[in-house]
Amino acid sequence: MQTQAMISVRGLRVAYGANEVLKGIDLDIAPGSFVALLGASGCGKTTLLRTLSGFNAACGGSIAVKGRDILAEPPERRGMAMVFQSYALWSHMNVGQNMGYGLKLRKVAPAEVRRRVLLLLDMLGLAGYEDRPVTALSGGQRQRVALGRALAVEPEILLLDEPLSNLDARIRLQMRHEIRSIQRRLGLTAILVTHDREEAMVMADQVVVLDQGKIAQIGSPEEVFQRPASPYVASFMGAENIIDCEAVHQGSGKDGGVALRVPSAPAASVYGAHMVDAAAGAVQVHFRSERASLLLQSPEPDGALQLPGRISQVSYLGGGYRCEVATPSGSFFIDHPSAVPYGADVTVCVPANALHVYPRDPQRVAVHA
Repeated sequence: MQTQAMISVRGLRVAYGANEVLKGIDLDIAPGSFVALLGASGCGKTTLLRTLSGFNAACGGSIAVKGRDILAEPPERRGMAMVFQSYALWSHMNVGQNMGYGLKLRKVAPAEVRRRVLLLLDMLGLAGYEDRPVTALSGGQRQRVALGRALAVEPEILLLDEPLSNLDARIRLQMRHEIRSIQRRLGLTAILVTHDREEAMVMADQVVVLDQGKIAQIGSPEEVFQRPASPYVASFMGAENIIDCEAVHQGSGKDGGVALRVPSAPAASVYGAHMVDAAAGAVQVHFRSERASLLLQSPEPDGALQLPGRISQVSYLGGGYRCEVATPSGSFFIDHPSAVPYGADVTVCVPANALHVYPRDPQRVAVHA
């Protein structure tokens, strides 16, 4: 028996004046799941979150929570709580007053407010901070207070609008795991807006990639990362090296492989690359920096796409080096474990199973997180 969706969105449309931002969103979110809305700036992910919460009005479609249509309900009647990017804490209130503010608005008895606040302070590692001014807290502590305020009202659904973007890198990594742990412990359904693909993959069990107001792909982090459904998703998920190739259909059916040749490098070819809806003709091929390798000597054919090139730039990343390689097919960034001299002749090698192949887009635009 199929479990009823916690949130069901059908044909959702949102416009700001004549500008349509969401263009017919269909989405089901399972109870207790952690979903990340991911995409470039302006793709509609924050608008979708704010429309779910009731802070934005829709101009079409429906939103249901456990089968109940909530599109006309105000935010406080939707069973949701939001953690804002700016934290939105009251500077004139202390920690306990901020965390209990939503309960006070709901006229919960003061003793119960204090009980819930103390429990949350302990859960969030803030025991003893009840009377401290929020202006005296670090960024990470303020984030915990904002999270505690949302959890205090015991929502079924937790909405997170880029809650970690204002934190430094070390605290951000820690808070990713803390929020995920709390969500699992409480059994909440959580929806996170982020433009950080690593954050989405670490925290979520389902990733929804948006592109220009539409859903480009829905899947587990592994599915979206390993089998991006479009050039946009491939680029956004890190496969930003692009080669223009010609494909010859080799297999049969949807999962058939293709043979690729590179017109700008006649000696370069590879067999067995995967292409959704494989067909012969002009294609664009995406690959990730870390899936390719550099050879400094003449290689033997090994089933990889091989492109001759020359090192034009080297940057140290801490655990290795990122090399920019100029080739007849364009410049690519390749990760390498050791430094390579500037101007060195190399061969870029990309295994067939690391290539994401799509029909060529004549209006291709680079995607930036």
